[in-house]
Amino acid sequence: MKSTIKDVAQEAGVSVATVSLVVHDNDRISSDTKKKVHRAIKLLNYHPSRSARGLVSKKTGNIGFILTDDHFLRTEPFYTRIFLGTEFQARTNEYYILLTTIASDYKKEDPLPRFILEQNVDGIIIAGKVPCDLVENLKEYNLPLVFVDFLPFKGQYPTIQIDNLKGGYIATEHLINYGHRNIGFIAGDIKHPSIYERFQGYKNALEEIGIRTNDKFYVIDEDYPARANGYEAASKLYKRNRNITAIFAANDALAIGAMQFYKDNDIKIPDDISIIGFDDVEVDLLIDPSLSTIHVPKIELGAEAMQLMLNILKNNSTTAKKILVPVELIVRKSTKKI
Repeated sequence: MKSTIKDVAQEAGVSVATVSLVVHDNDRISSDTKKKVHRAIKLLNYHPSRSARGLVSKKTGNIGFILTDDHFLRTEPFYTRIFLGTEFQARTNEYYILLTTIASDYKKEDPLPRFILEQNVDGIIIAGKVPCDLVENLKEYNLPLVFVDFLPFKGQYPTIQIDNLKGGYIATEHLINYGHRNIGFIAGDIKHPSIYERFQGYKNALEEIGIRTNDKFYVIDEDYPARANGYEAASKLYKRNRNITAIFAANDALAIGAMQFYKDNDIKIPDDISIIGFDDVEVDLLIDPSLSTIHVPKIELGAEAMQLMLNILKNNSTTAKKILVPVELIVRKSTKKI
């Protein structure tokens, strides 16, 4: 039989009102009383009604999670893992995550997600690049926002960022340490801050050893970092510069597309050309050869975003805090010393 708040009150030897205050973490209740009530809750396996709690706390207990259709459908499971990170962290703090997607070409006149219109979330986590019109439309709801792997207005919102600059540097440094000097770079959506920073890291590493790049070394005009565009970018780069011995791809999807181009043209990896990616998605281990890459702790990114949101809600204040998550070089079989 399901336990009630009255059962908890009787077990703890307190009033129903006291149990309610403990459930809502009211500061008026002593620590000893809180301990008694929590023991009773655990003993009776009591689960307070979320709707009733919301009436008292004025909170829904929900956090919205928004990303574009492209990021959900076309990207390797990068943002899916970030979402899982937020879910794991939310679960331990008795919050629910409500997931939705928007069109990548969202306009100001387009409707907002229903959970916003119905005022059914306490805050919103936005993952990946979204149109600025979405952020402008959200402003009138005065909800706390946390961004992951993107920041539309610099310095205005709390954000969890990948150390893309360092990642781009160490990916290129790895190729340099393997003896490569003619190192190419391929990217899609170069205006995305994360992609652009990886490009800058690539250039910084080469400039440190006295190599200045030009457009014979890179293809950055693809519109999206997907496998098909990696294939196309590798084809363009091969026509521009046959001296390239290694490629740094701005993400793993591009790298896998590039690998397919070279396989189709009987160019052996890594004997004829080395390739390194960025993100470390699960499929990297399944392809042949396995892909060297920069590991991004995707679940940790999501957990950090959720914890930042929890802190904002607890303190009832938003600061433009930036948390930079470190990355790590993962060496597999797609890169080789020359």
